[in-house]
Parts: sequence; structure tokens; C-alpha cells
Amino acid sequence: MEQNLFEKYGMTVDEGKVFFSEGEKGEHMYIIQEGCVRITKNIDGREHTLAVLGKGEFFGEMAIVTQATRTATATAASTVRLLRFDRPGFLSMIEKNARIALNVIDKLCRRLQHANMQIQHLVRGNQRGLIALNLYYYFTEKGPGAEGLEYSKTLRDLSLSLEFPQEKIQGYIADLREKQILKLEDDRLTLTDIGRLAEIAEAAK
Repeated sequence: MEQNLFEKYGMTVDEGKVFFSEGEKGEHMYIIQEGCVRITKNIDGREHTLAVLGKGEFFGEMAIVTQATRTATATAASTVRLLRFDRPGFLSMIEKNARIALNVIDKLCRRLQHANMQIQHLVRGNQRGLIALNLYYYFTEKGPGAEGLEYSKTLRDLSLSLEFPQEKIQGYIADLREKQILKLEDDRLTLTDIGRLAEIAEAAK
């Protein structure tokens, strides 16, 4: 099924390509098959990274669901293979697969909540809150019963997404480990107290 979808809707783009810019009219959404895409937004005259999306993630969906203008800019952070759908193609796909439709709705709700909180932390300059928020988002995206996060990859992703030095993120993760909110073993980061991490993530001080 994936091969058939790629033959019909697939494309490969090079690192640095801008898929769309904030404020543009949107006509397509994208589902990543390989590679990473950086989502950025201009806040108070500065560009901030809101997310770095990888395999299985999608972006640009609001433009074809609500036909609204783009609320952020999407740029290839590496060579990317992805599926591109216009509104009729997207509707055709979800009509044939209810599971895909439910997955899109679930991720939309999570992403909107995460983006709203991320912007609040950015406006307040709350770096610790931003790190906690993104860790919380990573863990909840994995779902219950997951094996945790690859520590070295998580450091790289957070550093790229938040534009913070890895040393700063390492220091804060160490603090969360001392508070027994996170646990680190063999490059695997696991969550031991989701309630406390959520409280820190939600507190825009």
C-alpha cells in the first residue's frame, strides 16, 4: 500500500527546500516517509523552531482541512521522501481508511495544544519550561508502554528544535533525573513521573 501511495503521491526533496512559508495560501499537506522537516514561526521579529518532524509525521494539514493560510514555515532539514496530497487526494485517502482519518484528528489535537503552550513559553523566555514541554510531547507521542526515548537522539532533536546548546539540555535532564522524574539507562531515557513533568511543562513562569 505504501509503495502504491508513493507512486501516486510521492516526492523527494533536498535539504534546505522550503515547502511553504508563513502567510501563504495552502494547497497541499505532506506525510514524511524518510528524513526531517523543520517547522518555524516568526515571533516578535525572530524565527523560532516549533518542531522538527520525522518519519510518519505530517504537516500542512490545516491549509487543506480548513483552507486557511499557512501559520508557519516548513523547510527540509535533510533530504526528505514524502507524500503530498491536495484536498481531493487527502479526502479520497481518508475516506478509504478510517484509521488514517482518526490518526490525523488525534495528532491535530495534540499538536495544536503543544504549539499553543510552546508559544507561551517562547514569549516568556521560559527555557526550562520549553525543554520540559518538548520532553512531555515526545513521551506522549510514543504512547503508553513504549520503551522510552533514545537519549542521544533526543538531545540532538531538542537542540535543533529549540536552538539550545546540548549542554544546557543535558543539565536540565540531569536535574529531572535527580528529582526522579526521568531515568537514564544505556542511552534510553524513560519517564517515571508523568504528572510532575506535565506540571513543569504547563507552568509558563
